[in-house]
Amino acid sequence: MYLLDTHILLWYLAADQQLNPEIRAILDQRNNLHLSVASLWEIAIKFNIGKLPNSSSYDEILEQVDFLNINQLNLSRDDLVRYKNLPLNKKHRDPFDRILIAQAIQHSLTLVTADSKFRTYDLEGFRLYLD
Repeated sequence: MYLLDTHILLWYLAADQQLNPEIRAILDQRNNLHLSVASLWEIAIKFNIGKLPNSSSYDEILEQVDFLNINQLNLSRDDLVRYKNLPLNKKHRDPFDRILIAQAIQHSLTLVTADSKFRTYDLEGFRLYLD
């Protein structure tokens, strides 16, 4: 079971060549995929500040997430407690990434990312699939 980092979803939807073929194959199966509501929030922010000008519309992305049968992972109180208890990492303080780490641990999911900064976390129960 996989939790997708925001950029992995965006790369997949855009058929971006940066996406590892092995990860593309996992996503093509459309099975056991999860996306945090935090990623949907991050995408909305990126649209608002103009960082996704060449992308589909936000509504189209939501439709594609549904079409791909990606499970939406809402934020729970337990996720937030796990987030609060994560050790602070001076090299990586991005709140969206940290909530994904918390949710991956809390829900026993493997976080799929191409962001090497995630390697700086050595946490019990944290499984990472690094592109």
